[in-house]
Amino acid sequence: MERMLYEAAMEGSVASLQQLLQQDRLILDRVIVDCITETPLHVAAMLGHTDFVKEILCLKPELARELDSRGFSPLHLASAKGYTEVVKAFLLVDPDMCFACDRYGRNPLHLAAMKGRFDVLKELVRARPHAARARAERGETILHLCVKQNQLEALKFLVETMDDHNDLVNTRDNNGFTILHLAVADKQIETVNYLLSNTRVEVNALNTSGLTALDILVHGLRDVGDLDIGEAFRGTGAMRAMNTHLPNHHPQVLQLTSEGDRSMKSKGKEHWLTRKRDALMVVASLIATMAFQAAVNPPGGAWQDNSTQNSQDTQAGKSHAAGKAIMADSNEEYYRLYLSYNTTGFISSLSIILMLITGLPFTHRLFMWMLTVVVWVAITSMALTYRTAMTFLTPDSAEAAVTNIIVVGVAVWCGVMALVLVGHTIRLLVASIRKLGKLCWRERRLQSSLVYANHTNISF
Repeated sequence: MERMLYEAAMEGSVASLQQLLQQDRLILDRVIVDCITETPLHVAAMLGHTDFVKEILCLKPELARELDSRGFSPLHLASAKGYTEVVKAFLLVDPDMCFACDRYGRNPLHLAAMKGRFDVLKELVRARPHAARARAERGETILHLCVKQNQLEALKFLVETMDDHNDLVNTRDNNGFTILHLAVADKQIETVNYLLSNTRVEVNALNTSGLTALDILVHGLRDVGDLDIGEAFRGTGAMRAMNTHLPNHHPQVLQLTSEGDRSMKSKGKEHWLTRKRDALMVVASLIATMAFQAAVNPPGGAWQDNSTQNSQDTQAGKSHAAGKAIMADSNEEYYRLYLSYNTTGFISSLSIILMLITGLPFTHRLFMWMLTVVVWVAITSMALTYRTAMTFLTPDSAEAAVTNIIVVGVAVWCGVMALVLVGHTIRLLVASIRKLGKLCWRERRLQSSLVYANHTNISF
């Protein structure tokens, strides 16, 4: 009978449940007395069988309070799975089950928030808002659990709904972590931005290890995303723990001058340069391969036989040897230009590869400038090689059309090169102006310090 009852719960069959009750009216009572791991109500709630759940709740509402071996009530399971209608049925019978805790101290609201069940969470908070203030086993609030599971939308809803959210966002767990500590440690950039912009989170709160959120950011540097979090802290008065105890300390804008911040900036730049170096290596290798193939397979191909000047089939009365370029005999001027451009591109690409693998200071500005120039030369040389080959291969009847295409191509290329040149020029000017501004600012500060020092000495 009990096996058939569980099968009915799995299928959500209300008719089967009623037939079993006609055969044994005490079957649901026996489920409660037998201390089975999970009741049929657990099964139906976990599978979302709303009608079956409602039928059992009408017959035996006390089954809603039964817990399984993990401490889960049927409401826990329905909340975690996101079955809104099932949750509503439980709330009509016993809304206080919102306070029931599993073996980890988590109530149904905690599970709904952790799983991002937004609609269920709204129903639970509406029924018992105080359950959202309960703490889990390790002193975690519902906001801690949202951040740990990266449920930003649930976090926003709870912050906007709860009246005491300003106190809740600064609540610490048993390890002294606020939700800002957790968001920074997990590199949740959007969550950090939201907390700093929309709440009164305490940016310099210390955990039990004496670390602020900024300390966690500096000590846990791993990727370029840390730069975005560092930018989010600007203007918030965030400090390292070593500075929070200094007397007469006024919070200042976060500056990338400390050792940890310099490491963060340096590491981000290193990641970018590494990606750029790999890309340049691929491009240089591709250009070298193209140039080599263009050299051994010139336009028009190579002679397949030997011929002397006396041979009747000799073109233009000239002798030739097998394997030699036909282009060299047909049009020596074009072949000379073609070979010059192709050789320039080949040597330039080899130079790029050599500079990248010889351990030169890749981050130095002079080296970067040299590398950029060589790349431009290599790409331009290949473009000129292509133009020469197309001009040679085009018959006289189509020469006018090809000339127009080449003119358009040259114009587009010149435009692209001009944009790149203007962009680099503007970037250089901006960098120079910023550097000059910093020098002027430092000079004014030095002069102000000297004037203050002289005034102090005179007064003394």
